Amino acid sequence: MATSGAKQGTKIVSKTSAGGAGATAASGGAPIIPLASPLMGKKKKPFLGMPAPLGYVPGLGRGATGFTTRSDIGPARDANDPVDDRHAPPGKRTVGDQMKKNQEEDEEDLNDTNYDEFNGYAGSLFSSGPYEKDDEEADAIYAALDKRMDERRKERRELREKEEIEKYRMERPKIQQQFSDLKRKLAEVSEEEWLSIPEVGDARNKRQRNPRHEKLTPVPDSFFSKHLQSGENHSSVDPLQGPGTPKTSLGGLNTPYPGSMTPGLMTPGTGELDMRKIGQARNTLMDMRLSQVSDSVSGQTVVDPKGYLTDLNSMIPTYGGDISDIKKARLLLKSVRETNPHHPPAWIASARLEEVTGKLQVARNLIMKGTEMCPKSEDVWLEAARLQPGDTAKAVVAQAVRHMPQSVRVYIRAAELETDIRAKKRVLRKALENVSKSVRLWKAAVELEEPEDARIMLSRAVECCPTSVELWLALARLETYENARRVLNKARENIPTDRHIWITAAKLEEANGNTQMVEKIIDRAITSLRANGVEINRDQWIQDAEECDKAGSVATCQAVIRAVIGIGIEEEDRKHTWMEDADSCVAHGALECARAIYAHALQVFPSKKSVWLRAAYFEKNHGTRSSLEALLQRAVAHCPKAEVLWLMGAKSKWLAGDVPAARSILALAFQANPNSEEIWLAAVKLESENNEYERARRLLAKARSSAPTARVFMKSVKLEWVLGNIEAAQDLCTEALKHYEDFPKLWMMRGQIEEQCENMDKAREAYNQGLKKCPHSVALWFLLSRLEERVGQLTRARAILEKSRLKNPQCADLWLESVRLEYRAGLKNIANTLMAKALQECPNSGILWAEAVFLEARPQRKTKSVDALKKCEHDPHVLLAVAKLFWSERKITKSREWFLRTVKIEPDLGDAWALFYKFELQHGTQEQQEEVRKRCENAEPRHGELWCAESKHVLNWQKKTGEILEQVASKIKNTF
Repeated sequence: MATSGAKQGTKIVSKTSAGGAGATAASGGAPIIPLASPLMGKKKKPFLGMPAPLGYVPGLGRGATGFTTRSDIGPARDANDPVDDRHAPPGKRTVGDQMKKNQEEDEEDLNDTNYDEFNGYAGSLFSSGPYEKDDEEADAIYAALDKRMDERRKERRELREKEEIEKYRMERPKIQQQFSDLKRKLAEVSEEEWLSIPEVGDARNKRQRNPRHEKLTPVPDSFFSKHLQSGENHSSVDPLQGPGTPKTSLGGLNTPYPGSMTPGLMTPGTGELDMRKIGQARNTLMDMRLSQVSDSVSGQTVVDPKGYLTDLNSMIPTYGGDISDIKKARLLLKSVRETNPHHPPAWIASARLEEVTGKLQVARNLIMKGTEMCPKSEDVWLEAARLQPGDTAKAVVAQAVRHMPQSVRVYIRAAELETDIRAKKRVLRKALENVSKSVRLWKAAVELEEPEDARIMLSRAVECCPTSVELWLALARLETYENARRVLNKARENIPTDRHIWITAAKLEEANGNTQMVEKIIDRAITSLRANGVEINRDQWIQDAEECDKAGSVATCQAVIRAVIGIGIEEEDRKHTWMEDADSCVAHGALECARAIYAHALQVFPSKKSVWLRAAYFEKNHGTRSSLEALLQRAVAHCPKAEVLWLMGAKSKWLAGDVPAARSILALAFQANPNSEEIWLAAVKLESENNEYERARRLLAKARSSAPTARVFMKSVKLEWVLGNIEAAQDLCTEALKHYEDFPKLWMMRGQIEEQCENMDKAREAYNQGLKKCPHSVALWFLLSRLEERVGQLTRARAILEKSRLKNPQCADLWLESVRLEYRAGLKNIANTLMAKALQECPNSGILWAEAVFLEARPQRKTKSVDALKKCEHDPHVLLAVAKLFWSERKITKSREWFLRTVKIEPDLGDAWALFYKFELQHGTQEQQEEVRKRCENAEPRHGELWCAESKHVLNWQKKTGEILEQVASKIKNTF
C-alpha cells in the first residue's frame, strides 16, 4: 500500500506542478514549493518588439490557423443560380459557368503545343505562386545582367541592324525612292507646262458623261394672265391639262373628272399682271442708273476709277486676326487709358490698333485726344503727324512745336512734311534758332545748302557743336588747303581723343603732295592719343587704312599700317598674324595695305623664305612684272639658297622675252646652289624652249656628271626622244636604269619608245621588268594593260588589272581602269558589277563616283549624282561630273556654275579646264571663252587624264598651255 500511495503522490505532484504554483496534494500532504519561472533572471529575447518576418502567420506552427465565416464570402449560392448581371452573354449566366471560367483562366496551359525549346512555356510555371522579396531581388539581378549584356552588344547590334536596313532598302526600295528622280524633275516644270497636262480620262458611261439637260420653255404672258383671271393657285403646270382657253381651264383630253372642276370653287384673283408694263418699268430704272454715272452730253463715264478702287480698298478689312482678340485688346487699352490718361504709349497703341483694323478716323481722333492728355510727349505728337493727312499733319506739328520748342525730332518731322526746298530750309533755320546745339539739325540744314553756303553754315555749326567730329571734317573738306589745316588743328584742340581727325589731316597732306608729313602726322597721332588715354585698337586702325586705300590715299594707308601693325602682338605670333592680316586685306580688295604689311614683315624677317614666297606670289597675282622682279632680286639677295625664288625670277624674265637676263639669273643661281637639280633642269628647259638644243644637251651632260639624279637622266632621255634621236634615247635609258632601276618613269619611257617603234614584245618585256622592280607604280600597270588590249588580248589585259589590284589594294585608279576596260569591250553588265565592287572597296573615291554617274541610264543619273555629292562633297571629279550632267540636260547656267566651282576648288585639273572651255565654245560668248583661256594659262594645270595624254605627248612638248587647252577641247566629244 505504501508503494501505491507513493506512486499516487508522485502523480499528484506532477499534475500540480504542471498546473501551477500553490497547489496542494490531494491527500493533505505538505504543500509543494512553487518552481521559479524559466524567464526569470534571464535577458529579454531580442525579437520582442520587432516586426514579424515576411510571410509569418501567427499560430501557424501549432495549427491555430484562421477561419472564414459565411459573412466573409457572402451567401451560399447554387451552381445553377443566375448571376447578378441580367444581360450576361450565353455561357456566363450562371454561377457555375463563371466559376468554371475562372478556373480555366487560373490553370495554365501546359500543352506541348504551348512549349518552346528556348523560352519554355508561353507563361511562367510559377506565376501562381507567391512573389516574395527574394524573387524580386533575383529579378532585379537578372534584369541588371540583361541590361549589361545588352549594352555590351548594343553598338554592334545597332550597326548590324543599320546595315541590314540599308541592304534591305537597296534591295527593296520604297516607291517614294524609286520615283525620287521624277519628283525632283517636277521642280523644273513651269506653270504653262503644268496647265497643259491633259486631264485624267473620264471612266463614266455615256449617259453619265452626257446627261440630258432639263429643257426649259419660257411661259408666255397669256398663261399668267389667264390663270390670274381664273383665280386658281398652282405651283406647277399639270401635264394633263393644256393651255385651254380664256374661259375654261379644263382644255385637256384626259380630264380626270369631267365637269367636277369649275372655275368658281376658289376665290377669283382680283389683281392684274401686265408684263409689258413690268418691262417698261425695268428699262426706266436702268436708264435712271445709267444717267447717274454718265455724261448726258458726251456719253462718257464720269466715275473716277482710281477713287472708286480706293473706296473699295478702304471697305476691305486689312486685319486678318481674330475679332475677339481685337475686342479684348481694345478693352484692355481703354482700361489703360482710363487708369493712367497721361501715359503716352497707351494712346499710341490704341491709335495703331484702330489703324490696323481699318478705322483710320477713329485712330486719328484717339491720337489727337492723346496729344491733349500728353502735350509734352514727342512720340504722341509724331504719331499724330503720321496719321493725319498732309496739311493737317503740318498743323499738328506746328502745335507740337508750340508745346515743345526744344524737340529735334519734331523739327525734323516738320521739315520732312514740307515739299518745297525753301520751306524746308526755313523750318530748319527756325529750328536752329531754338536748338543750336543739335548736330542732327545742323547736318540736315547743311545738306540742303550749296557748297559756299554750306561752308558758312558749317563754320557756325562747329562753334555751336565743337565736339562733333563729322561737322569738323565736313568743314575741312569744303575749305582750301591752308584753311583746312587750321580747321583740323582747331578740331584736334577741341576733340583730342578722335583718330579720324589725324587720319584726315594725313590724307590732306598727301592730297596736296606733302607726303613726307604723312608719316609724322600718323606717329604724332599715336603718341597724342596714348597721352590722352585712348587705347589703340589695332583692328580699327587697319580698317581705317583699308578705307584710305580704297579712297586712293596710298601713303596714308601705308603709314597707318607701319604705325599699328606691331601693336598688341606677341613676338612669337608676329609672322603668323601679319600673314593673316595680309590675306584679309587682299580679300577686302585693299592691295596697298597688303603690300605694306608684306614690306614691314620682310624688314622684320629678312631671312624667312616663306615670307618672301608669300610676297612674291602676291606680286605675281596682283602686281606688275617689274614689281615682282624687284622683289625677287631682293629675295635672292637675302635667301640665296632658296631655289624657288631664283626660278621664279628666271621664269619672269623668260616670259617677258628677256632670255639673256633669265640665263644670267640662272648662272647666279648656279653659283649659290652649285649642285641643285631644280636649277639644272630649269636651265635645260630654258635652252630647249628657245630651240638651243645643243646647249641643252651640254647642260644635261654636265648635270649628269655633277648632279646625277634620276630626273636628270629622265630629262636627258626625253630630250633625245622628242628630237627624234631614238637610239641615243634608248642608250641613255639603258644607262639610267643601271643606276636607278627603281625609278618607274624610266621603265615607262623605255616601253613607250619601243611601242613607238612597233616593237610590242620589247615593250611588254620593258613593262614587265619595270613592274618587277616597281610593283606599286599604277601607271606601269596601265601601260601594260593597254598594250595587251591594243593587240587584242582582252583576257590578258583583264588578268593584268586583277593582279595589279591584288598588289595595290584600294586603288581607285586601277578599279576605274578595270571598269573602263569592260565598258570599251562592250560588256556593260560586267562593268556595272565591277563598279559596284569598286565603290564598296573605295567608297570615298571621287573618280569612281564620277564614272558611276555616267554608267547609269539617263533617268537615274541625277539620283546617282546626289549620292556622289553626299559621299564626296568637295571632290573636283564629282563636281565636274555634275557640271557635265547639267550640260547634257541643256541647263546652261547651272552647268557654268558647277564648272566655275570645280576649277576654283582644283585649278590644277586640266580636264576641268578643257571641258569648261569646250562648254564655253558651244554656249558662251567670245569674252567668256577668252576669260576661261586666260584663267587656265594663269593656273598652268598639270594633271588630268585627257590633259596629260596631250601635254606629255612627244609631238606636243613645245606647246604652250593655251594651245594644249584648245587641242584637248577639240578632242572632247559630247558622248555623255
